[in-house]
Amino acid sequence: MLSKKKVFALGFQHVLAMYAGAVVVPLIVGNALNLNATQMAYLIAADLFTCGLATLLQIMGTKYFGSRLPVILGCTFTAVGPIIAIGSANNLATVYGAIILSGLFVVLAAPLYGKLLRFFPTIVTGSVVTIIGLSLIPVAMNSVAGGEGSADFGNPRNLLLALITLLVILAVNRFTTGFLRSVSVLIGLLVGTIIAYGMGIVSFSTVGEASWVSVAQPFYFGWPQFNLTAIFTMIIVNIVSMVESTGVYFAIGKVTDQKVEQKQIVNGLRSEGLAIMLGGIFNAFPYTAFSQNVGLVSLTRVKTRNVIFAAGGIMVVLGLLPKLAALTTVIPNAVLGGAMIVMFGSVAVSGMSILSEVDLRKDGNLLIAACSIAVGLGSATVPAMFDQLPEFARMLLQNGIVSGSLTAIVLNIFLSKTKDNVLAEDPAAPILTKETQVS
Repeated sequence: MLSKKKVFALGFQHVLAMYAGAVVVPLIVGNALNLNATQMAYLIAADLFTCGLATLLQIMGTKYFGSRLPVILGCTFTAVGPIIAIGSANNLATVYGAIILSGLFVVLAAPLYGKLLRFFPTIVTGSVVTIIGLSLIPVAMNSVAGGEGSADFGNPRNLLLALITLLVILAVNRFTTGFLRSVSVLIGLLVGTIIAYGMGIVSFSTVGEASWVSVAQPFYFGWPQFNLTAIFTMIIVNIVSMVESTGVYFAIGKVTDQKVEQKQIVNGLRSEGLAIMLGGIFNAFPYTAFSQNVGLVSLTRVKTRNVIFAAGGIMVVLGLLPKLAALTTVIPNAVLGGAMIVMFGSVAVSGMSILSEVDLRKDGNLLIAACSIAVGLGSATVPAMFDQLPEFARMLLQNGIVSGSLTAIVLNIFLSKTKDNVLAEDPAAPILTKETQVS
């Protein structure tokens, strides 16, 4: 049984692991839509606050809502382009009207989507989880170099910081046990940030400028307005996120050695829909299950939901206290990148572990895995190949997880011969095998 202090430390580690991914969305959107400093500060605070609420909704679980899986919800990067496009052509009130109704769509469509889970046998889930891990590796490497577009991209000191962070995480895992090993990423981030401070890289100016308290306000940017094109666009964005989240649910099921059933997927997606609606109400963003944290669960081997509950609570507090939220932003990109190498690599290896349960010599399994992983990784690393396609097609195909998943599903239908691979007889049957109680 973990003590409260250990649960808090592990939860904070999860927050740091997903923080960069959560904060970058409001930063990009705010800059693109020319928001002032006050509006930007609100956007970040509201995003963290809603991230926390969304995560708590996901893990608490009721009869119809919550997967009760140890996953963290964060704003989906898939929505960045559409939000900027809608906001530029109309206004933010139209953006949030579309987000609210698209969230309602997810809540209502989740049961129908759940019936499609029979198209996700082991060969498909293994391929999807592998794609998730591999498609995140370029994100890690960009951070290692200092962050894509940064003035010091590729600077040797960034590479050194990432290497030191990685070595500290590996050393803690190799030479310690128990709780210290479980917070190896947190220790690596702390050591890396201290060294970066000694190099003169870390600045606390943003902490000094941030306010102490900020309360998320419903409809901060005005009452929602509704536009059919905007609503349809955001519905497409959230369908993409539903596919992404399904892959994350499969991955976390593998990592925690438990069955992932149709009901959990449906309830989890309902929670995501409700979280998306909250994002619209508090003028934040659409939310989806974050794959970054799957690797952390795999690395720490701590599978209890109490840790994720703590992470959700921490994000709610950070959303209410911008000065504390700003404190976590001082961690350099290179330090985060060093930790990402371990976490994202762990997700890819989990997918390979699922594929190891499949006989790749039979029923076209080799072709299904090979083609879907190649298409998914190719789409993630060279998204510009789809730039000349219509916006709807770009939105789907430039997301490696979605393009790879669709490839795996379609090839599974056409290439597989066994009844188990083509369709599961019982759509509510467990998708993964080993069962363990997650408290």
